[in-house]
Amino acid sequence: MSSRILVMGTGSSPLNTQLVHEISQLLAAHSQSTGGQTFSELDAFAGLKFTRVIADPNQALAEVAVSIRSNSSDTVLIKGVDGVPAPSFDVTGWNLDVAANTGAQVLALIDGTGMNAELIEAEAAEFGRRAARHHATVGGLVVSGARGLDFQLGGIPAIEPPLSSEKLAEVTGADPSVVTPLMFQGDLLARASANRKTIVLPEPEDDRVLRATAELLAAQVANIVLVGEAGAVQARADQLGLDISGARIVSPHQPDLVEKYAAEFARLRAKKGVTLEQARAKVQDVTYFATMMVQLGDADGMVSGAIHTTADTIVPAFQIIKTAPGVSLVSSAFLMLLSDRVLVMGDCAVNPNPTPDQLAEIAVSTAQTARQFGLEPRVALLSYSTGSSGAGADVEAVTAATARVRELAPDLPVEGPIQYDAAVDPVVGQAKAPNSPVAGQANVLIFPNLNAGNIGYKAVQRSANAVAVGPILQGLRRPVNDLSRGALVEDIVNTVAITAVQAQAEGQN
Repeated sequence: MSSRILVMGTGSSPLNTQLVHEISQLLAAHSQSTGGQTFSELDAFAGLKFTRVIADPNQALAEVAVSIRSNSSDTVLIKGVDGVPAPSFDVTGWNLDVAANTGAQVLALIDGTGMNAELIEAEAAEFGRRAARHHATVGGLVVSGARGLDFQLGGIPAIEPPLSSEKLAEVTGADPSVVTPLMFQGDLLARASANRKTIVLPEPEDDRVLRATAELLAAQVANIVLVGEAGAVQARADQLGLDISGARIVSPHQPDLVEKYAAEFARLRAKKGVTLEQARAKVQDVTYFATMMVQLGDADGMVSGAIHTTADTIVPAFQIIKTAPGVSLVSSAFLMLLSDRVLVMGDCAVNPNPTPDQLAEIAVSTAQTARQFGLEPRVALLSYSTGSSGAGADVEAVTAATARVRELAPDLPVEGPIQYDAAVDPVVGQAKAPNSPVAGQANVLIFPNLNAGNIGYKAVQRSANAVAVGPILQGLRRPVNDLSRGALVEDIVNTVAITAVQAQAEGQN
């Protein structure tokens, strides 16, 4: 992974311009002296014109984050934006947002000319607080124009000119741990693109699906199959001005495929008395047709639900694809993208009242889902009780489920029963469960039932302004995922990418 350093001034100063140049030279020379490592220098607009940035800052930030994170040099220096032709533009905020969303540590430059030690300390402390509000990690400070300071300003390491590689090493060793929604989504799309899978979408009559298809194809995230009539699908795409030429469009009434899928469906459902004639009728339903594509390897995964119900999407999967080996239960998880971290919540969409054994299986499956998306799981089985602080049948069920998780996955960090605040807040976790390796730092949260899970994820989504990605179905032999009927184009893109990553993992098993 690249080491990214964003260098920015806490104010405009000619001294800072010279320091940026010196830092660039030192980093480039150090890269060359350590086994020929590569070095790149970018700016915090990543080549975008300022008019483009100010017209739509959020979209511009997303584009800048993707551009910078795609640079694979061993060391990447990002020059913070300084003066811009718009006094209302928050230069400091932009630089910090770029750092947070690219995984770059911040090296801040303070011109201390004419300032006493107390003022410099106050400047450093305020900058640290500002960076924290933007979820940016400050590696250190370079303070010019001052002498004799205590160079641990506001808890942040600090150095002064003249600079050297050794000095820079003292203030560029921070390891940003924040995962912002933009970072997660960018990495998700990159992972899907790295090993493209074929995902079938059976709802091309919905404009959101067509728009998502165009985006997915343009970004080369996945190969797309649309189930529908080619003439009608292409005509609507043309009306919307969308290029979907890279998609394969398959009719659910194509005779050879109908016969192929009907024969397999009749075989799978023979014990239920399904005849070949009944199977022919059934597989011409678009969701059954798409599910059969996945079953027989004509697609690697399916995403549906933009206009169909959850049952329309998952019942065919239960009947045809069924559960993975060693799994008895299909469950769901949501990826909750908070401003500074990712949480995985289960089960929030499928199982109303799981038994302790089922709850344990949900926990293990959700931990596996977390690993698929780059998170090292720390699992909390939630309750109204932390440890033995409460009592009752519900607490006992979570206690039993936790014990079962430890049997199923002995190496998995798990705690339960535990309250939500003790699971995610380090201070509360230390107070309520001081010896727990999970309390205060859980990232996989297992709700005791569907009632709590659905309420819980929606409360976090709305109250914390989190991006909820899911539900992700887990436990199926091959990946099928459901959309909300209120899904945005972005949601469809993310769900297709998730399905592709699941398919990649399936291919490794």
